[in-house]
Parts: sequence; structure tokens; C-alpha cells
Amino acid sequence: MAMARRSASHFLSFRPFSLLLQPPLADAPSPAAAAAVASARRALSSASALRARDEKDAARWRESMDRMRNIGISAHIDSGKTTLTERVLYYTGRIHEIHEVRGRDGVGAKMDSMDLEREKGITIQSAATYCTWKGYQVNIIDTPGHVDFTIEVERALRVLDGAILVLCSVGGVQSQSITVDRQMRRYEIPRVAFINKLDRMGADPWKVLNQARSKLRHHNAAVQVPIGLEEEFEGLVDLVEMKAYKFEGSSGQNVNAYDVPSGMADLVTEKRRELIEVVSEVDDQLAEAFLNDEPITADQLKAAIRRATVARKFIPVYMGSAFKNKGVQPLLDGVLDYLPCPLEVDNYALDQNKSEEKVLLAGTPAEPLVALAFKLEEGRFGQLTYLRIYDGVIRKGDFIYNVNTGKKIKVPRLVRMHSNEMEDIQEAHAGQIVAVFGVDCASGDTFTDGTVKYTMTSMNVPEPVMSLAVSPISKDSGGQFSKALNRFQKEDPTFRVGLDPESGQTIISGMGELHLDIYVERIKREYKVDAKVGKPRVNFRETITQRAEFDYLHKKQSGGQGQYGRVCGYIEPLPSGADGKFEFDNMIIGQAIPSNFIPAIEKGFREACNSGSLIGHPVENIRIVLTDGASHQVDSSELAFKLAAIYAFRQCYTAAKPVILEPVMKVELKFPTEFQGTVTGDMNKRKGIIVGNEQEGDDTIVVCHVPLNNMFGYATAIRSVTQGKGEFTMEYLEHNIVSQDVQMQLVNSYKAAKGTE
Repeated sequence: MAMARRSASHFLSFRPFSLLLQPPLADAPSPAAAAAVASARRALSSASALRARDEKDAARWRESMDRMRNIGISAHIDSGKTTLTERVLYYTGRIHEIHEVRGRDGVGAKMDSMDLEREKGITIQSAATYCTWKGYQVNIIDTPGHVDFTIEVERALRVLDGAILVLCSVGGVQSQSITVDRQMRRYEIPRVAFINKLDRMGADPWKVLNQARSKLRHHNAAVQVPIGLEEEFEGLVDLVEMKAYKFEGSSGQNVNAYDVPSGMADLVTEKRRELIEVVSEVDDQLAEAFLNDEPITADQLKAAIRRATVARKFIPVYMGSAFKNKGVQPLLDGVLDYLPCPLEVDNYALDQNKSEEKVLLAGTPAEPLVALAFKLEEGRFGQLTYLRIYDGVIRKGDFIYNVNTGKKIKVPRLVRMHSNEMEDIQEAHAGQIVAVFGVDCASGDTFTDGTVKYTMTSMNVPEPVMSLAVSPISKDSGGQFSKALNRFQKEDPTFRVGLDPESGQTIISGMGELHLDIYVERIKREYKVDAKVGKPRVNFRETITQRAEFDYLHKKQSGGQGQYGRVCGYIEPLPSGADGKFEFDNMIIGQAIPSNFIPAIEKGFREACNSGSLIGHPVENIRIVLTDGASHQVDSSELAFKLAAIYAFRQCYTAAKPVILEPVMKVELKFPTEFQGTVTGDMNKRKGIIVGNEQEGDDTIVVCHVPLNNMFGYATAIRSVTQGKGEFTMEYLEHNIVSQDVQMQLVNSYKAAKGTE
């Protein structure tokens, strides 16, 4: 068809189009002209057929994408995310029984597929699923609540179009609610809020709604009013439709509509007016009707809420109790009514051929393929790569290109995920979330069909805040141990593995103690390797504070050729601001030491500086000056002068008044102002020096310099002193001299350890 179109256009370029369509002259009919006209007509009819088919395809794609929602469910720990997802799957017919989170019935919630998740009753990995509600396809990612697994939330939000922020009606806006809301803001995610647990003692949805306004700066209003609270919670009144709903049947599957209870009429009228006022502030069309005192219909209000929510100017607040099976179906309706479809969200890529120029993706299947690998998992059949498709179509058996590595890869298997189950599919198009097997890549890689060289902007990866030293107990399991660490590092960008060059320990770093504990436990369960965990050695340094002279003769005679080398000079501290950590100057005048031995002397001094005599750590910020020496015609050698340098350094080191330097970290703390006294008191105990203090809304931000040795376990400490609401980041600043008492303590510990060896 394309060839027909090309040949026609090629032919038409030679003669005017109108001329070709004229009937041939009666007196001189030309067979060539007749054939040309017939060919042009065929091309026209084929082009219009192609256009009609393209339009039909485009309409089909558009409808398919209009009827799609990609959402995440995020919240503080124990707000009911996984319970809510379980109910959503049940009501949409994806599962046929409801199971509880902790797996007391031996089954556990569908989305918590790991044994560790079921035992601990927490979500560790984000899990993807999909379901159908009222003819719409809803892709859902259930995310963890613990700050230790924050990358799981981060990468889920990176690829989603909308989100449900779950808040507990008793706990209100908690620390992790603030963190996930900040992440949603970073990725510009439109969201609806769901106030859960209205059946609990002390439930107060209006308090939570006001907290969201004050603490999260939400421009929000309730779209529902609960009928009763705590034990008397019966149902909900929809403020848009002005109907009361009750959830009946053994699992709340029957949603029955009633008239608004007469006793609630005043409250419902007041709350509906508040909803209209709040939406009017951000939607001009509704504001006009509201200011003219026109009656506002349910459809007008619904359309205004949708416009304001998609534009991220308003957050509709739903209510219910997922555990008691109340309020979940209206929330699903809210997802369809108010959260955007993939076409309503602006996604940008960076064009690598145009020096990373920002490109707005059309988000349609007609464009070249652009997909982002946002999560990796080790599945039963090899590496499972989760992809969000932004443009184009991906088919099983297609060749795709990894823009980050330049590799061409065939798609061997394409699946849709339902927690840990998978369903094979032949193709997927823009807007969908799928997974592929057997594709070697890293988290954050972009795939295309090769016609464009786009990369998606990467997700925000927080820096690790805690480290542990780990080693396998059995030497035979070293291979499995390193295989586990490599896999976890590939799966989780916040999990880092390094080798301490000084102690030889394997150091794992992550977002907190729970994060690292889970990985140590997974090494044991999934790879059958018992690991020994210890505190890593802090990288102390040593230096000198004053000048000291050396004059050392190394003389050894034991039959045959002896060893002879004499070195004289001094050591001194480098001036502050010097570029290097070690300087060696040869200031010998004449040939007291032949010049071919000088490199060996420098090498000896450098080796000696690798281990100071105080605590065995490297010596830095030192200048060594060679002023004189002596050599022997027969017995002098490179080895003799190297040893002379090592012993000369050890001889004068103590006289240079050595001190220990410790790594000092720049720590930034963020916590609610009410905990300021407790947090700063704890910092003072850790010998932290506060260098900055400022207010940001209800939070205080404190910047301080703290010795790394005093920061172990701080992730747990700050959470305990701030009721889980504080967070901190830490980065290396400099090495500083330790106090005299700490130096004595470190020296004594080092001597004691050497004594036991």
C-alpha cells in the first residue's frame, strides 16, 4: 500500500494533478495517459482507504487509552494500602476470596507475595497488577510504606499517571504520608485522597482533612460524608450525586443507593457547598456558575473536579474502611472519573541526538516505541524487567534497542503482571505497564525501536545513609554470596556494595537498618548463605603536627653482599590547602646518595605512610625532605635504601607529635519543630556542631557536622525521638583531628586488638 502511494506521488510529481483527472481528448486518446489516470485513481482510492484505516485505528487506540488508568497506592506504614488493593482486586473480579495482610489464614494478601512480607505484615517490594472496572482497565502498583523502601515508591510514581494517597482516620497525616506526598509532588502526580479506617475508635475524617490542608498544603475538599463513625459507620453520602450508599452482602459487594438520611441534610448541604466553593477557586467555569448563583448539576461539578484534579490544583477526598469492605467501589469510580488517562499527562524524553533537548512525547501507539525499565526482579525464568510504555507498540519477537547501552535485544516473552503471577500477551501499546523476560538491562534504562534515540529522565535515587560489614560464615559459599549482592544491587539502586580497601571488608549500604536486615535475611533464604554482620571500620587517618629530624643508617652484614644505606632529613606537616596528601623532596647536593637509589627511598617512605604507629591507619598531609645520606660502593642497593627510609620514618614519627583524623559528615536533619529540643540535644551528645538552622513551614531544617563514628544507628535514633517524623541525609565533609580523650581510647583499643592477635 505504501509502495502504491509512493509510485503515485512519484508519477504525480511530473504532471499537474487536475490534468491527470481530465477525460482524454476524443480525437487523440492516448493509452499511456489513460493508464496514468487509472493509476492515479487507484493511488487516490488506496490512499483514502489507508487514511480511513489509520483513522479507524487511531480512534480505536484513543478509546483504549481513554479507558485506561495507571495508578499507585501510597501511604504511611499500616494505613491500609495492601488491604485496600486486596478489596479492589476482589470487587473487580481479579480474585475470588479476600485474605488479610499478615497471612494468619496461611494465604496472605495477594500483593504481598514474598514470605518475608507475609511474616512481617509489611510490603517490601512494590507489586503490579491490573483489573477491569466498568469497562476501564486499571493498572495498579501497591507500594511499601517504610522509609527504608522509599525507592520502591519513587520508581512506581515515576511511571504512574495518578495516585491514591491513603490516610489513616486515627493517625492522620504521618511522617511517611508527608514523604510520599513530597514524592508525588516531585513527579507532578494528580491524586485523590482516601481517608481509611473510619470504623476505628477515635476516627475523625474532618481532622485528617484539615491536617492535609495545613501539613501537606493540599487544596482539597471531601466528595463524601460518612454516615456514622467508629462502630456506627454504615455508609457514605456522595456529595456530587447527592445519594447515600450502603455496602451490603457478606463482603460489601452490593452497593445500594438510598436517599440522603433526613438527619444529615444540613451537614450534607454545607459540605456540598464547601466542595463547590473550593473547586470554584481553581476552576473558572464552575466559578462563573457559582458566582451567578446558578444551580450546579452533578455533571457540571464532576467535570470541574476532573479538570482541577488533572491540573493538580485540587485533591478530592474519599472516605471508607477497606477492612470492613466499605467505600472501595465509590473510590474506584473516583479513579475513573477524576484521575487522568495516559493521554492527559505530559511525559518528556531527552533526545540524545540533539544534546539532550527536551521532547514532549505524544503518548500514542502511532509513534516510535519509547519504554522505560523502572523495576527489575529475579524471576523463576531469569530477570523480569517491568516496562512503562510511553509511545508506540511493543510486540513479542520484536527487536528493541537499549539507548543507554546501545545493545539490540529481541523480546522473547511479554507478560502482564498480577502480583507474582503473569499472563502472556502478544503486544502492548503506549500507556500500558508490562514486563519482559530475558532482557539484560539496569533500572532506569530506556528502550526504543531504533528510529529515535530518546532517554527518559531518570528517577530520583536517594543516597544510602547506613552501612554494615557483611561476610559469608562459610568460605565455600562465597560465590553464592557475591551472586546475591550483585543481584540485589541491580534490582535496588539504593542498595550499594563496596569493598573497604583498608580492612578488606565487604560493606553494604542502604536506607536504614530494616532495609539492610531484609537483604541479609534474603541472602539467607534465597541463596542459602549465612552471613556474619558487623559494624564497618571507620576510615580514620593519621597526621603529624610538627617537624621532626631523621638520621638513620641501615647496615646489615650476614655473609656475602651486605646491605648499607643512610638517609638524613626531616618530616613536616603540609601547609593547609596543599593539593596532595604526600610530598617527597630530594634536597641532596652532590652524590652522597647515587640518584638511581632516590626512587627506592621515596617508595620506602610512601610504604611507611600506609600504616601509622598510633592505630595502623594511613598517614597523610605529610612532607618528607631528604637532605643527606651515605652509600657503600658494594653493599648499597635499592632494597637497602627502601628499608632505611621505612625505619627512618618510624624512628622520627613519634617526635612529630602525630594525631588521629576522623571522617566528619555533613548531616541535614528535617523534622517537625515540636521535636527541636530533643533532636539538637541528641546531636550534642554525638559531638555534632550545628552550623545552620531554618524553618520550612511546620518543619525545622538543621545542618550540622558530626563525626561518622558517632552516626551509626542514627536512622533508628532520629525516628524514635521524632515519633517517626524526622529524616536526615548525610555526606562526607572532611577529616578532622579527634579530641585527646577519643585519641587515647582509639590507641588503647588498637593496642589491645594487636595484643590479642
